Amino acid sequence: MLLWRISTIVSNLEKAIGVITNKKAALVSVAFLFVICGCAFNDSFGGSRKNAVNWASDRGFTERSLTAGPFQLLALTRRRGENTETLTVYIEGDGAPWITPWHPPRDPTPRKPIALALAAADTAETVIYLGRPCQYQQADKLADCAPIWWIEQRFALEVLMAYDEVLTQLKSAFGAQRLRLVGYSGGGVIAALLAVRRTDVASLVTVAAPLSLNKWVAWHDLTPFAESTTDPVAEKGRFPPGVHWAGEKDSIVPPAIVEYFVKVKAGQTLFTLPGYDHECCWAQEWPSLLTKENAK
Repeated sequence: MLLWRISTIVSNLEKAIGVITNKKAALVSVAFLFVICGCAFNDSFGGSRKNAVNWASDRGFTERSLTAGPFQLLALTRRRGENTETLTVYIEGDGAPWITPWHPPRDPTPRKPIALALAAADTAETVIYLGRPCQYQQADKLADCAPIWWIEQRFALEVLMAYDEVLTQLKSAFGAQRLRLVGYSGGGVIAALLAVRRTDVASLVTVAAPLSLNKWVAWHDLTPFAESTTDPVAEKGRFPPGVHWAGEKDSIVPPAIVEYFVKVKAGQTLFTLPGYDHECCWAQEWPSLLTKENAK
């Protein structure tokens, strides 16, 4: 009798789930979809500030904590040589996966900090990695960080203003004149929105980034982001020269989403790579991909 009751409950639950609308909130985001991404990623160095800092330290990076607006951002910096005229700045993706389509993570710290792996593989003389708001925080700091900043407001004006302030701080600290912004996934959206607002960004690079946000939302049948969110493709300003990478097998940010941005914005180049998805194999192949970017 007990087994029959359990079976009946499970059956009814499955039926209930079946009638729930597939209209997921935009909160579900790229981060949740990471759960179903079956790509290989051999370096397990995420999940905490300590893991990321230790891994980066072994590769020549120094830890910094930068405050801007209401946020504290983890910065990892690596300087080789004396030339700091151009700072290469990497911005991380949206972070930890969602537990279910209705339950965001309590801590957005990425388990797979792909942007950090890309930064470590970059051969530029001065490379800086930036986490996103509320990532890599201790428990007390995380408790003070509202979840909206890694959910519906992750591309809000307040976030952009904080990054804008941080970039200015970094330029002053390193005596730099120009910026090269590189963003992975949602970090690519941040990088693009910063690039169009500043006059000192020499080049823009994105990897698997939903640069046409509204089209991305429609593609996945999601509800819209908060009204404060800006869609890069809707920006009327002039973007710096850009190189944008998309994976042919990326079901999270399909190449068509990136292609639309490239078509309507001057000076942008798209590379779509066969066999690549949202995670694989960007970090593993980044050094060779950089040669294509430089040869463009």
